Amino acid sequence: MRKLNFKDITEYHKYFDLGEPENPLFSIVHTHLKNGELSNCETNETVEPIELKCDFFSISFKKIISGELIYGRTKYDCTNGTLLFTAPNQSMMFKDMVFSTESYHIVFHKDYIRSLDIYEKIKKYNFFNYNVNEALHLSPKEEQIIKDLFHNIKIEYETNQDEFSKEIIISQLETLLKYADRFYKRQFLNRTDSNKQLITRFKDVLNTYFDQNLFAEEGIPTVEWMAAQLNVSHRYMSDTIKIETGKTAIDQINLFLVEEAKGLLLNPELSISETAYKLGFEYPQYFTRVFKKKVGLTPKQYIKSHSLN
Repeated sequence: MRKLNFKDITEYHKYFDLGEPENPLFSIVHTHLKNGELSNCETNETVEPIELKCDFFSISFKKIISGELIYGRTKYDCTNGTLLFTAPNQSMMFKDMVFSTESYHIVFHKDYIRSLDIYEKIKKYNFFNYNVNEALHLSPKEEQIIKDLFHNIKIEYETNQDEFSKEIIISQLETLLKYADRFYKRQFLNRTDSNKQLITRFKDVLNTYFDQNLFAEEGIPTVEWMAAQLNVSHRYMSDTIKIETGKTAIDQINLFLVEEAKGLLLNPELSISETAYKLGFEYPQYFTRVFKKKVGLTPKQYIKSHSLN
């Protein structure tokens, strides 16, 4: 596998023969011309597997015709544009990719936005930390909106830089991210069946973990560990579970623990402390707080209520 690791945007430009960037901390590239005319039919292909990592943010739009992205080996429909987001030092791996020559790429360093409001806002957009197989697939109308925004940013980027340029670019970039957030929520809603499958698999992992007594041996699994078992990023998993159930992934883990606890607490051979340890709680007091929050009774009150029936 060929590995590409770009430390700065100038190095990125040099490798792809793009010339010097207009700004060493921000760049936008649009490739689409063939003999002076727009060509959506010509394709590029990567045969050798590639791992790409950059020390800056990137937003890429392209039409993927075929191929495999490493996470999940997802195949993409050539009728839709694909929007990929990566955060600094996040790997993007792909092989046998065939994609149209029309593409947009925005790359920007943390220092370009560090003193601005967008620096904090961008942390709230989980899609920068989704795995590559969780890319955003656009409808034709959505694709046109995104391409128009890329085009507006490119025009401002290539005009003579003045005191308004950066402000205008940032404004357009923020709008692009807001639309991406909207379109991702649409994508989640359109994938109800696959979302439910993910939640079913999530519960299956917890059941297996419990059956193998791993709660007692390894402790309560983290959200990151759960996501790794499902081969998705933890933020994508969390967003999917939140949208489908209205509860966070941590809430779902705690609900599972509480349901198992209800049965264990009624076993006269187990004390409350032993039940807590069996479910991975290091401290019985914390188990009691979680149980009471979800059930409305302490474990002791729960046992007593059932002994009266």
